[in-house]
Amino acid sequence: MLQNLKIAVVGLGYVGLPIAVAFNQKYPVIGYDTSTERVQALTIGLDKTNEVSREEFRKSTILFTADPTDLNDAGFIIIAVPASMDEEKLPDLSALEGACRCVGEHMKKGAVVVLESIVAPGMTEEICIPLLEKYSGFESGKEFFVGYSPARISPGDKKNCFTKIKKVVAGQNEDVTDFLELVYGSVVTGGIHKAPSIRVAETAKLIENIQRDVNVALMNELALICERLKIDTQEVLETAGSKRDFVKVFPDLVGGQGVEVASFYMANKARMVGHNSEVILSGRNINDGMGKFIAQSLIKKMIQENISIADGRVTVLGLSSKEDVPDLRNSKVIDIVKELKEYGIEVQLADPYASEEDAERYYESVLLSKHQLKPAHAVILAVPHKPYKEGGWRQFEDLLFGQQGIVFDVNGILDRKKKPEKIRLWRL
Repeated sequence: MLQNLKIAVVGLGYVGLPIAVAFNQKYPVIGYDTSTERVQALTIGLDKTNEVSREEFRKSTILFTADPTDLNDAGFIIIAVPASMDEEKLPDLSALEGACRCVGEHMKKGAVVVLESIVAPGMTEEICIPLLEKYSGFESGKEFFVGYSPARISPGDKKNCFTKIKKVVAGQNEDVTDFLELVYGSVVTGGIHKAPSIRVAETAKLIENIQRDVNVALMNELALICERLKIDTQEVLETAGSKRDFVKVFPDLVGGQGVEVASFYMANKARMVGHNSEVILSGRNINDGMGKFIAQSLIKKMIQENISIADGRVTVLGLSSKEDVPDLRNSKVIDIVKELKEYGIEVQLADPYASEEDAERYYESVLLSKHQLKPAHAVILAVPHKPYKEGGWRQFEDLLFGQQGIVFDVNGILDRKKKPEKIRLWRL
């Protein structure tokens, strides 16, 4: 039944590329992306996301293409384009709608189309299916079939990769769901969960991400309170963590593409059905304000240390949305940078994984190499990348004026007991 199946993956980013590589172990795969630059890089085995190794590329037989007519031969098409929002935090569906139009224009009769992108409950059936019908001229459920299988790939997580996680599948009818189970189950070893409907699967994906958003928001609010009480938040959590069933979550800058999008997609959908979200948006508002809080707190500490704000220089280590990945999309570190610059402070940015091109593209910011950084009055260790963890306190010898100043360890990765005497440490 599957021996002649040809699979296409539309969107070759952090989600789509690992999916394409995984399926290519058993099937012919077409990897389609609208970016000719991305396609050219992948064709010669270069992946700026670092999600796929050169060895995996060497074994790959994927046809990487920016020509949509190559989709004509695929019987199973996975749409994995990124979800996004507009300036008013409302869903921006341009990428999803463009992908549906492209697939509709080029899919063959009898094809199965599966969405892996984050969507609000109902979007697959209310937006995607009508677009696919419009541009294909086929009738859904009879001449082509649709399913939803939410991505659970976490960038940088090599342990819980696509093939090892439990995969959720849902089709527009029971037969489609069974077929999705068969196809995904042929490469996924972590098991398959058949959701009772597409809407259930869509909503489940949102709440998976929202749960992290709300949990971290609680810890971030604790950090705000502890700052006023002059209590070390990390020590509070270490103590509370001695309770067997205490859920260990820590304060953090919660950015990234999936978490924030999920919260606003759900809240927007809730408004459409007459419910104003309280917990979800409250948590997101707290998380959105952490960058400003960190910057303003640092400014206060600089003033307390008699450091001139007008002449102050701050180095920010890490710009990406998550440790050990180059993904800069929706990074909350930039909020710190913007707030510091509002006060006239000179800010130096460094990140060992992110590209200079992406920093300029997303934030009009300049990334400096370690050797380009000038001594600063304060250093914010914003993202706990592996080199910063391994660098420990030694890395600040060249980063601070006279090896003294303020170090703000956002995630608490530095050992307080080994702190040099001349450094003032602060952490969430």
